[in-house]
Amino acid sequence: MVWLVIGGPLTVVVASLATAVIAYKGADQVIVDTPSARHVVTTPTSDTPAMQARNHAATAAPR
Repeated sequence: MVWLVIGGPLTVVVASLATAVIAYKGADQVIVDTPSARHVVTTPTSDTPAMQARNHAATAAPR
């Protein structure tokens, strides 16, 4: 009966450590690329308003 009391929390601790290792090793690289002219839509298409709205929503407000 004692192994049930110890086994449950021990399983949770082991699972959390495994999750932390997976998250640390699988982390994406930080992108430090600044927006430039290559992100601007130059030729109008049917998706132009959607692309401009998406790009506007992704950029930070000027300070």
